[in-house]
Amino acid sequence: MNSNEIKTLAEKVLMKTYGRYDLALARGQGARVYDPEGNEYLDFVSGLAVTSLGHSNPALADIITDQARTLVHVSNLYYTEPQVKLAKVLTENCFADRVFFANSGAEANEAAIKLVRKYSFDKYGLGRHQIITMGNSFHGRTMLTLTATAQTDKHHGFKPLVEGFTYLPFNDLTALEQALSEETCAVMIEPIQGEGGVNEAEAGYLSKLAELCRSRDVLLIFDEIQVGMGRTGAMFAHQLYGVEPDIMTLAKALANGLPIGAALAREEVAQAFGPGTHASTFGGTPLVTAAALYVVEKMLEPGFLDQVKRVGAYFKSRLSDLVTKYDYVKEVRGQGLILGVQLDFPGAEVVAKLINKGFLINCLQEKVLRFLPPLIITEVEVDLLMPVLEETLAAVAAQQEV
Repeated sequence: MNSNEIKTLAEKVLMKTYGRYDLALARGQGARVYDPEGNEYLDFVSGLAVTSLGHSNPALADIITDQARTLVHVSNLYYTEPQVKLAKVLTENCFADRVFFANSGAEANEAAIKLVRKYSFDKYGLGRHQIITMGNSFHGRTMLTLTATAQTDKHHGFKPLVEGFTYLPFNDLTALEQALSEETCAVMIEPIQGEGGVNEAEAGYLSKLAELCRSRDVLLIFDEIQVGMGRTGAMFAHQLYGVEPDIMTLAKALANGLPIGAALAREEVAQAFGPGTHASTFGGTPLVTAAALYVVEKMLEPGFLDQVKRVGAYFKSRLSDLVTKYDYVKEVRGQGLILGVQLDFPGAEVVAKLINKGFLINCLQEKVLRFLPPLIITEVEVDLLMPVLEETLAAVAAQQEV
């Protein structure tokens, strides 16, 4: 099918839950994707921080093929080697002792929320169920994770929401200290807010937050769905801050495009889940965990994360040059290869024009351009984007002034 045929059929058969760009994609290789007509696009979205090892990674394709010929699914009634090996390598490289596998970030966050409530119930009984999340957070689209998401525009049309959530300003320790009560069982936070606008935790905020939680026996959940798995230049974003949570959630890049989510927890907390308390039919199948095991081991290879830090710092410096040159570029935020550029005008037209010029980025919170390239992106590819981005920004800014 050509691009027009794909788009025409999509308009007839798909629910309109996405405001899709005027682009159909047919294949990918490395940091590039191609439409059915063969036009090339340099990808600075990577499936929303998913294809971190690039598109059509040959070694990963071989692993998926071999596993598909061996064993795809048997359910979690049985043990499988890829799943336990993946859990082992994850726990060996972070604070956690145990893992629960699901199919998505929202499901991983659902598991984390259920786990903290079950832990609190077992320890304190009824009444200690409040979970605090932060303004502009994003934790998923299910009813439970939608409620946890402190963006009220996303709640419209779905009320009544799930009870027991409180929203506080990000980076405000005073508000947190005042909000903690005998009903609070957990604080759930993204170390860097992705969908909220690439908002970074201020220096010392997470460590003080963790101390405050521990002093009140309140569990701390780090949602690393978007910023984990090497995205910041650390394997897990909280490692940048020297702070360990009680629970961490992962998804997106964990299997480079295959659907997987994971909730990782300390032993004491993980024990709250026993047989029958939580489950997932498709969570952690042999197929997806074999792929994820390769991804994790690849990211842990010497030099991989150093490259992410190096290219990320270079990219951020190139974007920061725009702040000094143009009044309409207000700020550059982020770490590693999750970067956001705050504009003083809407960015949708910038995204559309860049697509026409062969570059994929996206815009969120109306005025923030977000860059989430594959972690294999190079300085050379950053240099291909920058003059086109600068030219496009100038053109759109000029239109705003007319």
